[in-house]
Amino acid sequence: MSVPRRLLLVNGPNLNLLGVREPEIYGTSTLADVERITRDAASARGFDVRAVQSNHEGVLIDAIHDARLDCAGIVINPGGLTHTSVVLRDALSGVALPVAEVHISDVRTREAFRQLSYVADIAAVHVVGEGVAGYATAVTRIIDVITGLADG
Repeated sequence: MSVPRRLLLVNGPNLNLLGVREPEIYGTSTLADVERITRDAASARGFDVRAVQSNHEGVLIDAIHDARLDCAGIVINPGGLTHTSVVLRDALSGVALPVAEVHISDVRTREAFRQLSYVADIAAVHVVGEGVAGYATAVTRIIDVITGLADG
């Protein structure tokens, strides 16, 4: 059986407000820009993208569960759920797909509570602080993992 050539892009709570919410931290790019950047990076490597954004944890978990049927990996910016959601982590772990965790800002230099990630220990790829361009980096790196091109 061949590996599907699709990624699931997951954006968590409040990421629908990109371009409006705290532009000094998150910039002026919109969620539509993020989805375009992600699709372009995936397309350049022969992959397509299914995108989901929700402010509701259960919607994200359902999308992650569904990904096991037709996706090769997941690129996720869990937003605030990064620091609070064990069930989101369990969903990601449960589908056994490679995960790329991406954050627009550098969460390592922000408030202490933002430095805890329930996703970090199960993610094969971590991209932080590159702005929305980090989504392209995450896509490239997770496809390398999926296709076996990642460095040791």
